[in-house]
Amino acid sequence: MHAVIGDHLHIKSSTVGRPEQDCEVLEVRGPSGEPPYRVRFEDGHESLLFPGTDCLVEHRD
Repeated sequence: MHAVIGDHLHIKSSTVGRPEQDCEVLEVRGPSGEPPYRVRFEDGHESLLFPGTDCLVEHRD
């Protein structure tokens, strides 16, 4: 996975009834755009994220 600051990550739900999560990449801590990423979720909380296979990157122009 490769992301840059400003990209959005979409995390699919693995549980029925649980909504998908979206967040914005604030910082890339891995080499060459690789995880982990410091992200801000829609509700405002920030976290260090190691995305799994259920995560999609939406690149910003």
